[in-house]
Amino acid sequence: MREIKTPADLVLVSGRDSVVEWAAQGFGAGVRAWTGGDAVAVASPDVSKHDRLAVIGSVDDAAPLVRDVLREVGPSYRPFGDEELVRGLAERVPGLRFSASFGWMDASEVPDLTTTAAWLDGDDGVEELLTEASPKSYAWPGHPGVRRWAALTGDRGELLSIAADAWSAPEVGFLAGVATHPAARGKGLSRQVCGFVTAELVKRHGRVALMVDGDNQAAIAVYRRLGYTYRRVAAAGMR
Repeated sequence: MREIKTPADLVLVSGRDSVVEWAAQGFGAGVRAWTGGDAVAVASPDVSKHDRLAVIGSVDDAAPLVRDVLREVGPSYRPFGDEELVRGLAERVPGLRFSASFGWMDASEVPDLTTTAAWLDGDDGVEELLTEASPKSYAWPGHPGVRRWAALTGDRGELLSIAADAWSAPEVGFLAGVATHPAARGKGLSRQVCGFVTAELVKRHGRVALMVDGDNQAAIAVYRRLGYTYRRVAAAGMR
């Protein structure tokens, strides 16, 4: 396998794959990448809650690459990529077990919508809303990589719906931490706040992505209306 040292080299071997470029995080602290045959693997520590190993390519080339990379970086890294590929890796890489499938969605156009959502000056009230409305969120105030929060607020300034700019890479912004107060659901507020964050991140990074549970059809429909396309991905982990 050959180690990739720069973002420009990564683009050459990955074809600007959004999963790979997001995982690379601009080759920030601790990020490393390799290629072998038509496969590419990017090891990114502590991004969106996990040490992630983003992988693309054919399973024939990816399996030996992932095996060797895991020996290099350690078993905490979770291979992550298209579901068919990850299932193949789980069959071929000793000790690797398929974990779960979910959705990766990305967009490169500014949504056409009107919204009063805006960036918050801080994160007052965000943790309380997440605790009530989305306790399994990966993005929380103060966590590494979680940069800023956007919100729609009520007449008294209370937070009604929120979303975060979290773990964004130079080439791919990332939307996370979406939550709407239970009393404010069904009014299209999440579409507005997600549309605002999507527009801001597309303007800044050129593309934006997110992860979503594959069975959350309501959320997927909202993101599709904002211009996102869906890609079925999965993760695996060492036993």
